[in-house]
Amino acid sequence: MTRIVEIPAYFDDRSFDQFAQAHGAWPPEERILFDARGAQWASPYGLIGLLTSAQGLVEAQREKPLLTVPTNADVSRYWGRAGFFAQAADLFELHGKVPRVKPEGESDVLLTVTPVRASEDIHDIVGRIQERASHILQGELGIEAKATMGFAMALSEACQNILEHAGTSGWVAVHAYSWRKRLGKRVVVIAVSDAGVGFRRSLEASQGRRFGDRWGDGRALEAALVQGVSRFRDPGRGQGLAGIKRYLSRWDGKISIRSGVARLSIVPSWDDDVPLHESLPYFPGSQVQIVIPAQDAARR
Repeated sequence: MTRIVEIPAYFDDRSFDQFAQAHGAWPPEERILFDARGAQWASPYGLIGLLTSAQGLVEAQREKPLLTVPTNADVSRYWGRAGFFAQAADLFELHGKVPRVKPEGESDVLLTVTPVRASEDIHDIVGRIQERASHILQGELGIEAKATMGFAMALSEACQNILEHAGTSGWVAVHAYSWRKRLGKRVVVIAVSDAGVGFRRSLEASQGRRFGDRWGDGRALEAALVQGVSRFRDPGRGQGLAGIKRYLSRWDGKISIRSGVARLSIVPSWDDDVPLHESLPYFPGSQVQIVIPAQDAARR
């Protein structure tokens, strides 16, 4: 038996729950066919979420999933330039015409889809992106030069979360593009995802008793993002997300974390999202999205 999971035409954080629901009970018993033929656009969050699903299936010892490539040549080329197919080759049985393009050929792709397996990967990622990110943040978003260090910190801490809490490897990608419908501005989006144990299981030993019967994915996200707790007892641990929040509050940005069946966001004034969503379709691990918008002249 094969279960078909259709990739949403516009695959981003808002259509991700539809994607998660299509898997059914996790991990699915059937072989999965991811049908991306009708895909029109995908954010970095969507692209690494698709890789995360395949990673989770492989780690659950399910049969290697199939993936049909987008039929729109421009879309498949963008996926290729974003580095998706370079990482997908080992995780999927690919069907359709895979474009022969080099990753990083797209100016809006600040960081192609990149695996995060060790601390050395994070140092390499930050080093690779810093110069291009500085150009985008200053030239297109109107963020002062010294703030690029904060951007590097946010990227590094989001990746570090995988190493400290997931129990497995993960993925990161960074793009810059125009959010015409949602914001009417240019944005830089950092997306980080893993198929690991998730926030609830990671924090359960240190925080579960405090919450009692209320403990779950939503409470775990609140403990990590709002209260800054960590599964480590060392003083000062758990401050990575707090540092990201401080940086984003300065630049009117947004962070959203999905784990298990819940998603928690620090919502800026320009967004209409609900801070906490619960009872969502289950998806393994955790998925983080950080959005930094172009600045109004008054905020500079």
